[in-house]
Amino acid sequence: MNQTITIASLFVGVLIIWFYIKNTGKIAHLKIEPKEAKKRLDTEKGIILLDVRTQEEFLEKHIPKSTLIPLNVLAQEASLKLPDKQATIFAYCRSGSRSRAAVRILLKQGYVNVFNLGGIIHWPFKTVSGKK
Repeated sequence: MNQTITIASLFVGVLIIWFYIKNTGKIAHLKIEPKEAKKRLDTEKGIILLDVRTQEEFLEKHIPKSTLIPLNVLAQEASLKLPDKQATIFAYCRSGSRSRAAVRILLKQGYVNVFNLGGIIHWPFKTVSGKK
């Protein structure tokens, strides 16, 4: 009986560790640095720059040509506003937490080329204000 409990506990522990490594590693590999993102935005067509902050934050300052879909409505609106699940998407927010959550949401919905750009506070390039 004790041996069965020990083996079962060990098995569950291994599963938990495997699941953690699998999921955290996947998100970590989907991070893109601002310099690399800027280079790709300047040279590749069709990349979607996704701002997942609030409308107020977006109006205050955003990266040019960004699409705003706040994180709190992303799960419901992604398929309508981002119909191509093969498109390359760079998600960003203020500091990186919401964009990380956005990447998870989009991956669960079947998007395959999603990258976490992190926070606009780390974006050293041009930003704009207003609805541009």
